Amino acid sequence: MHLFLKCLTEPRRKTDAKILIFCNIQKECIAFLLFCTNFVTYSYLIIMGFFSSLFGKEKKEALDKGLEKTKTSVFSKISRAIAGKSKVDEEVLDNLEEVLVTSDVGVDTTLRIIERIEARVARDKYVSTDELNEILRDEIASLLEENNTDLKGDFDVPEGKHPYVIMVVGVNGAGKTTTIGKLAYQYKKAGKKVVLGAADTFRAAAIEQLAVWGERVGCPVIRQNMGSDPAAVAYDTISSAKAQDADVVIIDTAGRLHNKINLMNELTKIKQVMKKIIPDAPHDVMLVLDGSTGQNAYEQAKQFTKATDVTSLAITKLDGTAKGGVVIGISDQFKIPVRYIGVGEGIEHLQVFDRREFVDSLFKNEEK
Repeated sequence: MHLFLKCLTEPRRKTDAKILIFCNIQKECIAFLLFCTNFVTYSYLIIMGFFSSLFGKEKKEALDKGLEKTKTSVFSKISRAIAGKSKVDEEVLDNLEEVLVTSDVGVDTTLRIIERIEARVARDKYVSTDELNEILRDEIASLLEENNTDLKGDFDVPEGKHPYVIMVVGVNGAGKTTTIGKLAYQYKKAGKKVVLGAADTFRAAAIEQLAVWGERVGCPVIRQNMGSDPAAVAYDTISSAKAQDADVVIIDTAGRLHNKINLMNELTKIKQVMKKIIPDAPHDVMLVLDGSTGQNAYEQAKQFTKATDVTSLAITKLDGTAKGGVVIGISDQFKIPVRYIGVGEGIEHLQVFDRREFVDSLFKNEEK
């Protein structure tokens, strides 16, 4: 009997041992695969973090360089305004008011900033001139925060907007077509499929310029002959984008019509035609302003906001001017978020506007 039981149990023990060995090998393989997966993931995160840090540094350097003229101008004026003073008094505030107005911050916005500083001086009883830059920084940052909602990611498309339609408006010479080309490049770089529409049919040069940008970036450009109906171009552009399953549509519009009524009628017609295909289009009406024109940019914003519902701003050419204060004033005065700023001629130099980075660059190395 004992021999019989031994015969029955012996094969089973060998089988169990084999199963146990197989299970152990399987566990080791799974553990190894998990290790490899984690290693690859970790390596990827390190590499992406490195490139993100590198690109972030390049972006910040471009912003610092782009605002250099504005920073130098503003702070040299402030230094002169507080020369020989140890505390912030009425004379210092009067001088500061003049500095801000002449830096194209705008009269209304300047008065708001001065009122806030006056309230702070009254509250703290004594504020030294050494603290003035820090206080000014805080108040400008606060103003920008009231009127701007930072985008959560660079060149993202809002959920549920497919395709996301941007209608770009602005006077000729403000950098409108160039901004569209750079915007298309950034969206394409972010993995989006982009279609451009040349609805500025009043100028042959505008159509050709957009076509050149489309070829450079690798985006199709929907266009017709000069003098064609801009609304028809907009309709064809959105139809083509839908057929191609595009993510983003950017449509250029005429920047110079005979009067405000013509401008209003033309933009209204284009929007109505868009809505026939996408009921909530355009999702963004972006006004492009030339930051180097200072007070003229205010007048342009005034005219276009009367002609159509502007929902965002792109302020260009900040690198070639000392009038970067216009970003603060226009944002505050019109209560329209600044979405993009141009800080250089390079294709990468159109940046998503980040109020914190803007203020940091403006006041960099100027705080005591």
